[in-house]
Amino acid sequence: MPTISQFFGIVIQMFWREYAPPHFHALYGEHEALIDIRTLEVIKGSLPRRAQALVLEWAAQHRVELMEDWNLCQSKQLPRKIAPLD
Repeated sequence: MPTISQFFGIVIQMFWREYAPPHFHALYGEHEALIDIRTLEVIKGSLPRRAQALVLEWAAQHRVELMEDWNLCQSKQLPRKIAPLD
């Protein structure tokens, strides 16, 4: 699973051949959450409150790029890296 961004110990990844809705995986320690790109809602799993807030802030800033990466993955292409949260 390609890592598309990393910040503050959080790893953002996206799989090929994933199912709808468009989403990404956020990993922090032993925690993992799947985040819907369109709504920025957690659709599976969980993160600690602070990590989740950082992920959602980052995703809101990069929603267009996340959808572009989702489309690349659906076409079995390598997603592009996305800048980390500053």
